[in-house]
Amino acid sequence: MDSCALFLSTPRPPPPLVPAHRRLPLASRSGLRRREGCPCSCASSSSSSGRAGSQDRPPRPWQQKQRTQRPGRGEAIDPVGFLAKHGISDRAFAQFLRDRYKALKDRRWELHSRLIDLKEASSGFELMGMHRHRQHRVDFMEWAPGARYCSVVGDFNQWSTTENCAREGHLGHDDFGYWTIILEDKLREGQEPDEYYFQEYNYTDDYDKGDNGVDVEELIHRMNEEYWEPGEIKSQKSRLEVVAKLYEQMFGPNGPQTEEELGDIPDPETRYNEWKALQKDDSASSLPCYDIIDNGQEFDIFNVATDRVSFEKFQGKSPPLAYWVEMRKGRKAWLEKYVPAISHKDKYRVYFNTPDGGLERIPAWATYVLPDAEGKQSYAVHWDPPPEEIYKWRFERPKVKGSLRIYECHVGISGSEQKISSFQEFTSNVLPHIKDAGYNAIQLIGIVEHKDYSSVGYKVTNYFSVSSRFGSPDDFKKLVDEAHGLGLVVLLDIVHSYASADELVGLSLFDGSNDCYFHSGKRGHHKYWGTRMFKYDDIDVLHFLLSNLNWWVTEYRVDGFQFHSLPSMLYTHNGFSTFTGATEEYYNQYVDEDALIYLIIANEMLHELHPDIITIAEDATFYPGLCEPTTQGGLGFDYWVNLSIPEMWLWHLENVPEQEWSMNKIMRVLVNNNSNMLSYVENHNQSISGRKSFAEIILYEGKCSNSSVDNDLIFRASSLLNIIKLITFTTSGGAYLNFIGNEFAHPKRIEFPMSSNDYSFRLANRQWELLDKGVHKHIFNFDKDIMSLDGKERLISGGSPIVHHCDDTSMIISFTRGPFLFVFNFNPDASYQLYSVGVDEAGEYQLILNTDETNYGGRGELTRNQYMKRTSDNRVGGCRNSLELTLPSRSAQVYKLVRILRI
Repeated sequence: MDSCALFLSTPRPPPPLVPAHRRLPLASRSGLRRREGCPCSCASSSSSSGRAGSQDRPPRPWQQKQRTQRPGRGEAIDPVGFLAKHGISDRAFAQFLRDRYKALKDRRWELHSRLIDLKEASSGFELMGMHRHRQHRVDFMEWAPGARYCSVVGDFNQWSTTENCAREGHLGHDDFGYWTIILEDKLREGQEPDEYYFQEYNYTDDYDKGDNGVDVEELIHRMNEEYWEPGEIKSQKSRLEVVAKLYEQMFGPNGPQTEEELGDIPDPETRYNEWKALQKDDSASSLPCYDIIDNGQEFDIFNVATDRVSFEKFQGKSPPLAYWVEMRKGRKAWLEKYVPAISHKDKYRVYFNTPDGGLERIPAWATYVLPDAEGKQSYAVHWDPPPEEIYKWRFERPKVKGSLRIYECHVGISGSEQKISSFQEFTSNVLPHIKDAGYNAIQLIGIVEHKDYSSVGYKVTNYFSVSSRFGSPDDFKKLVDEAHGLGLVVLLDIVHSYASADELVGLSLFDGSNDCYFHSGKRGHHKYWGTRMFKYDDIDVLHFLLSNLNWWVTEYRVDGFQFHSLPSMLYTHNGFSTFTGATEEYYNQYVDEDALIYLIIANEMLHELHPDIITIAEDATFYPGLCEPTTQGGLGFDYWVNLSIPEMWLWHLENVPEQEWSMNKIMRVLVNNNSNMLSYVENHNQSISGRKSFAEIILYEGKCSNSSVDNDLIFRASSLLNIIKLITFTTSGGAYLNFIGNEFAHPKRIEFPMSSNDYSFRLANRQWELLDKGVHKHIFNFDKDIMSLDGKERLISGGSPIVHHCDDTSMIISFTRGPFLFVFNFNPDASYQLYSVGVDEAGEYQLILNTDETNYGGRGELTRNQYMKRTSDNRVGGCRNSLELTLPSRSAQVYKLVRILRI
């Protein structure tokens, strides 16, 4: 073993050979050179010797991939670029965006100086928490800068606070507050320890190459013969050996012992030239030849110039890793020799000693948590199933073609029984219904672990854990996999805008200090919800949040996120303020610039590492630039949720008689800046927190019971809900959302078990038996046909709606979108015969959807010979052509241009 090299340092790729006196321009360096694939755009794109060198040789595969995904590679960066696009001319807002971009560059620099690039910054789950190491041990890592002592307690060590703790000499605690604890596997009785401390094991396969009795001495000899060149590897018997040899080379065997004897030392260049003259010119040597003279100027350490021939020869060799793999033994040899330090499903917690005393906490990076039951304290569960039990993925991720039709659902209330439904029940019962209903995406809420079930899952306690109420991590993987097999994209409602204030299970006062993950003082608490607010300016908090996003995509293969309640994080008043629409409200003293920067970095990371990812912004304040590219001053989301639409419909249904509805006001809300807009009629907010569902408002508004609904009321419910749904869907910006049960007009609101209802599950379920009954069947038929029609015809995938007619008197609305014409009659009393509707294109229009059909709950006033219409040259509403249509009351029609007439 004395001939084995202590370490191998691989030099970085060099730039082209340049004169020793040449240095990089100051404009091309900012202390740390931009790494390949890093989205940081703060460095200048001007040419330099380093950049030119990277262009001379072909990039490696991982470099090519990151280059294509890197924001700003194909276009210039303009921090205020989107303002001109939207006609915003506020100078103060433009200056705010420029200052924000400067702060973004600084934050990137801080992040990359600690964590290299966005991939490293978002891969904390690979190190943090509990992980099995190849060398028969388990490593645990946690961030707790306020703690003075850290240990892991659990079933495996009888909850001892001293047996498994962070120790000196084991990288136990670093300057950033990270604790590392090593749990060594226990040697079985009668077994001898491994001969070599670096012995590795393969925990997946029963056997590996090392089980064949590899001779280590022979392996090292092969390594020396096949890999290392003569003179390239040198043994070291003492830590001072290299220093002593260097001293002897400089001053001889009897060198000076005092400063007086030392005398004047020649400058480095003179000493180097003297040493160079004594060296042999050995061109066959594989040792790197560094010939750089330091002239005192600042130099980029990541662009060290070296001899290209020796470098390319070095890079052409395979690393010696393959030699060590030959020593790795299989799972059977490991189980025969060792007892695992911590087994699958063992319970554990982390113990901290703080200035205020001892604390036991659920690890922040725990991947499975069982909440407290029957008064017992919660605990984390070590999830490390044996190879035969690991979930095997069966299906690839589907890709969305056309519009995004999202089915929003909560697993716990998805069943018809008065209980909490499971992942398995949802997978087998609800997923087929979603596919049959014509949706192509599901959005899951309440998936991340939360202690309070009545919070609908929004008071998150454990960010890396699926909610154990619904099942195990593998159960959730199967749900996602089966959804992918049905062609459904899986989106997750993620809550990074605030966190639960629970101290025993959540992150609040995690290490005993009030400012570990959250702001201290009033800013660290939500003004109305009692939740905690993250410190988005802290690098370690960013590391946690970015890694959390990447974790759900990597581990569970989710396809995107809806970022919940952005106003809570974007403003120090948490969005509870009157917004007038003035631009000043988006850059005044109440705006949290750090939260904006986090959202930009999060979107850059997600889209760089996962190009097909979908991100949705839920922001009631409509912050400017939500869906604009980050290179143009935007936040980088793919869609934004128009929260005004459901509120508008709710206001009209509850407060305004149908005869007084204003078509112009409705359309202003529906089509105002509909680019990338996600629309919905009602979501869970409309039927939670004491409010009613739309079906409950229309059908059972206190005038009749469920058994006394008359035909007129059924017609009103079905026709009104159908036209509201159709106009909302067809004016969206390419994305539509429906909450579970609303596709068939679920008649009851949602009420989670809580103290006010004696923890009853009576309203925490869905009445699936109504799917085949009366008005609910009619409404579901219509909803299903809309989704199916969009899947075939792509109604909302191309262009924005162009409104041709909007009349408050007749209550008629008509607009076109591509080759489709949409006509709505909201009048509850009047039907129109031969109503003229203007169109730009002359031709024949075929009726492809009619809400007045009997299977939709309508009266069937249109006959089949009225399904094909031909334009006339009468000008109507500024259009050159027109159609004369029959429009029954409370109905809507969709026509498709099937033949163009040229006159």
